[in-house]
Amino acid sequence: MLEDLITYDSGVPGLELAKLIDLSVLFLFGMLRVGAFLMAAPIFGARFIPLQVRIVASVILTIPVIAYAEMPTIEALTSPAGVGMVIGELALGASAGLILMIFFAAAVVAGDRIATTAGLGFAAQVDPTSGATAPVISQLFSLGLLVLFLSVDGHLTVLRLIFDSYIHIPPGTVFDFSGIAQAGIAAGGEMFAHAARLMMPVVSVLLLVNMGIGVMTRSAPQLNIFSFGFPLTLSVTMVLLYLGAPVLGLAMDKLIDAAIQALTLMMTGAANG
Repeated sequence: MLEDLITYDSGVPGLELAKLIDLSVLFLFGMLRVGAFLMAAPIFGARFIPLQVRIVASVILTIPVIAYAEMPTIEALTSPAGVGMVIGELALGASAGLILMIFFAAAVVAGDRIATTAGLGFAAQVDPTSGATAPVISQLFSLGLLVLFLSVDGHLTVLRLIFDSYIHIPPGTVFDFSGIAQAGIAAGGEMFAHAARLMMPVVSVLLLVNMGIGVMTRSAPQLNIFSFGFPLTLSVTMVLLYLGAPVLGLAMDKLIDAAIQALTLMMTGAANG
């Protein structure tokens, strides 16, 4: 595609103004998928990353894409069918980012349930990654998952999947939306399953602790449940999180693998139709 737009006059390569405009249109069209992914995906679309940085990253990542991807013709983009092509590219990129976001929400759900069981639901502050108010334990789980995701080069893996999608699903081609919908539904179910794996060990022990505190306060009504039960529950929670950190790390590693596998299956389903 690029070779068709470059002309050679007296051995000197150059671009005509009309072809430069066509190249700009193709570049912007090729940027839609990766740009939508960066806006919707975790880490890349976090609130602490300025919008200007995400736009520049989209431009930089699009440069190698248009060099080897099979781009549609200018006539196809400027026709009424071009509107559908633009919507399809945005939907594909945003769906990939949202599937990753669904899996990453498992850490938030697990942390929120642990905080509620431990009586720390009120200890909430603004989450720097999403801008929403969340319990501190949820933020701890979320940041831990992000650090682990970066340490295992998960961000490079998902970017590679997005780049490969330009080969298997060339920009402007019709792909199967039902495959994307099925991947999104499956991601929701797996998110709750992984959240249960993260929180069940801690929540189960806290349930036993709360039952024990209830029995003690029932047998000795003079005990103040707030001055006795809350410090005990808080101490047990901190000890459980400390002792269970290696196991939580393994569970988060499996969560990352499942997220990447779900993204791969989504791309495969969309490509196969």
